[in-house]
Amino acid sequence: MPRRIIKRFMPDEATIKDHPHLSKLGGALHNPNLWHLNRNSVSLAFLVGIFCAFLPIPMQMVVAAILAILIHSNLPISVGLVWITNPLTIPPIFYFAYLVGSWLLGHPVNDQEFTLTMEWISEQLSHIWWPLLFGSLVCGVVFSIASYFIIRWLWAWQVGRNWRRRKQAREQLPPNDE
Repeated sequence: MPRRIIKRFMPDEATIKDHPHLSKLGGALHNPNLWHLNRNSVSLAFLVGIFCAFLPIPMQMVVAAILAILIHSNLPISVGLVWITNPLTIPPIFYFAYLVGSWLLGHPVNDQEFTLTMEWISEQLSHIWWPLLFGSLVCGVVFSIASYFIIRWLWAWQVGRNWRRRKQAREQLPPNDE
């Protein structure tokens, strides 16, 4: 069942509640829905985590944690999914979001060669910020909604498969003669 797989990688609830920075949230972390692993909490966590992963802002994990608390999704999964955008994946993901934003807004794509200097960033940011932000929001909404429904379907499929297997196992048992 997906629950067993997810529990292997999740930190302990007490560890997170006792964390010095997170303990400032007080009673908000004591909501059991933030820690339950069920179809609703996990699919909402994918919705939150993947949306926040596409946000071109610093501290995406904080935004994911706040949203998880507000909508009662699984907190560790919501925050963990933000790491889809890590130092290796940020350039292609945000470039794709920039292309989507440019296409939707009808802006020409800025094909200048990328160099990681303050001069390049200060010159180009004024040209790319709006298509990047718009494309990131569109991609975040589309991919997060898609992941929400995919997780709900996969969870229901897995539960149905387990039911069918148990039914087959029961049917293969010898009859109980009493």
